[in-house]
Amino acid sequence: MRATLPRVLCALLLAAGATAAGARAASSTPSAAAEVTSRVIPVPASVQAGGGAFRLTSGTAIEVDGGPDAPDSGSQAARDVADYAAGLLRPATGYALPVVQTLAALGEGGGRADGPAGIVLALGDTDQGLGDEGYRLHTTPTSVTVSARTPAGLFHGVQTLRQLLPAAVESRTAVPDTAWTVPDADIRDVPRYAYRGAMLDVARHFLTVAQVERSIDQLALYKINTLHLHLTDDQGWRIAVSSWPRLATYGGSTEVGGGSGGWYSQQDYQEIVGYAASRFLTVVPEIDGPGHTNAALASYAELNCDGKAPALYTGTSVGFSSLCVGHDNTYTFLDDVIREVAALTPGPYLHIGGDEAHSTSAADYVTFVDHVQQIVAAHGKTVIGWHQIDSAHPAPGAIAQYWGTAGDETDVAAAAQAGTRLIMSPANRAYLDMKYTSSTSLGLNWAGYVEVKTSYDWDPATFVKNVPASAVFGVEAPLWTETLKSNADLDFMAFPRLPGIAELGWSPAATHDWDAYRVRLAAQAPRWTALGITFYRSPQVDWPAA
Repeated sequence: MRATLPRVLCALLLAAGATAAGARAASSTPSAAAEVTSRVIPVPASVQAGGGAFRLTSGTAIEVDGGPDAPDSGSQAARDVADYAAGLLRPATGYALPVVQTLAALGEGGGRADGPAGIVLALGDTDQGLGDEGYRLHTTPTSVTVSARTPAGLFHGVQTLRQLLPAAVESRTAVPDTAWTVPDADIRDVPRYAYRGAMLDVARHFLTVAQVERSIDQLALYKINTLHLHLTDDQGWRIAVSSWPRLATYGGSTEVGGGSGGWYSQQDYQEIVGYAASRFLTVVPEIDGPGHTNAALASYAELNCDGKAPALYTGTSVGFSSLCVGHDNTYTFLDDVIREVAALTPGPYLHIGGDEAHSTSAADYVTFVDHVQQIVAAHGKTVIGWHQIDSAHPAPGAIAQYWGTAGDETDVAAAAQAGTRLIMSPANRAYLDMKYTSSTSLGLNWAGYVEVKTSYDWDPATFVKNVPASAVFGVEAPLWTETLKSNADLDFMAFPRLPGIAELGWSPAATHDWDAYRVRLAAQAPRWTALGITFYRSPQVDWPAA
């Protein structure tokens, strides 16, 4: 019979997390809480002193309890999280860290009642307030326990545990003579928003499966739970569609600057989706329209109103292409594409684009968006579109992704007031491809220069005027690739801004403080170096010596 998390531990941890003021919560040992909050991004919702620091040794095991009432799938998912944790920690520590089933009950205060010291992952926490992604982490001299109601919560708790350990834990080779100590901590943590995303534009420059999976690992470290893939644009079509094969083989044959491009087979795409799921990220595929469609128009002449296919395009202009809104063939095409992509995508969302349709009349735009929403619904998905879809008739349950800069768009506010949810991605705050300063060699500056403080110092709940806070579904950090191709390019533009957007999505609004955040951000630098992440050393942050 598996040991379970006892009621006394639940009560202790719940009491420790009762304060909602996040990292500013009072603590009997303020320095202990400060040590924790100086290391972790996103900052946890509540931190208090635990029962003592814990040290990993060669005798440490990772013990997993799937929970007494968990189905076999839940127990296996908890075991998968434990295996993931072991894979993170073994290389640098050099320890075996065997993953075993919990054999002894947890004792008073959350430590092991008997047996060797260990890391305990316990599924089935009774704290209803943890929801689908929350977790609790409790440290004693003999154990560090992560408990959650779901495997996703356990996974997020592991990311916090990872950041509490020295940055050298990210090394893929053994780092001898290191004290692998977890500081005194009692954490109760839940996300502010359900949707915390990042977008990769694989259309302007094609990114390989390996590059996407590398990005997924980076996102997981900061508790991001959604990967939006911009799969189609004027410069390339990146997903194989068996009913329209030239979309990939011809439309995917180039990219910005005239390179060879590339595309994902359906097997490739499923590998990305599966890898993301293993890190508790949901993939949101985007099939953009009616604009940003030159790659499709070049692949099939019959998609054009005049029946003539344009040439492939390798520039960076926008707004010149449009599907033929009045042709039935357009909707046959979209139905085929959405049906195949939806079938490959287990997540609930499908993004229909809808931005910069400058070559589509206003009336045709409304006709297009209204029709495509029906197609998406018919294939069992919830529509996401760029916020221009608010000028049409957003379907019940539809989500608009805001990418403006002014925050005064009346149609966005009206749609939100009428029930349309919003994902906040203001380009002058959340777009990771904007230059930091005028001297930044990569990126664009049409939305302005976005230094690290500018990227962090805003509130998703108040950025757009007259939008109810309850309408904000989450945040997303898009990374467009007109000027980006290599891993080093992606890293430099995403870091250090990505963790800030992640914190806006996860941490309570009450914890939002630039001066405190910049200290925690600086502490991430050795971790990024160990992970091989090339980042921008913003002068706004007091980075440790390189």
